[in-house]
Amino acid sequence: MQIKVPEENGYLPDIYGKYAPAEYRIDNGPTRSFPIDIKDAPAETETYAVTMIDHDAIPVGGFTWIHWVAANLPGNLTTIPENASQSGDVPMTFGNNSTAGGLVNNQNPQTSQHYSGPLPPDKDHHYTVTVYALDTKLPLENGFWLNQLHDAMTGHVLAETTQVVLGRV
Repeated sequence: MQIKVPEENGYLPDIYGKYAPAEYRIDNGPTRSFPIDIKDAPAETETYAVTMIDHDAIPVGGFTWIHWVAANLPGNLTTIPENASQSGDVPMTFGNNSTAGGLVNNQNPQTSQHYSGPLPPDKDHHYTVTVYALDTKLPLENGFWLNQLHDAMTGHVLAETTQVVLGRV
């Protein structure tokens, strides 16, 4: 399986992160998710799960930052369209990003359980985008955590692939 996340000169395009225009922001945070093209997924794929994490956040905040976690996207997709996290065009189960945690304690599900774009504070950060092809729909509800996704996926991952993209400081 292969994925393709858009890049401009090696970076995630600005509209999906720190320099997103006002119309692509909610509560001043970038919320327009980027498209993901998917190729060569196993024929048995029932659903996909998506994660986007930032290990470069560890020196800044003390832990890996979760920007996006979603499950139960339809397994027949060849593209997760732009803004799928907010638009409702693709059904999915929304997991909590790091703004939902105790550090920020964001109580707005529209921003705490959807894509939260990069806002690197100290330097360019590497963002790890992973798509998992799964053989079942996972028993998760909106507001699940990344560890719950990993537990639910155990024994159900047909394929997984990752692309690392840079986000501009």
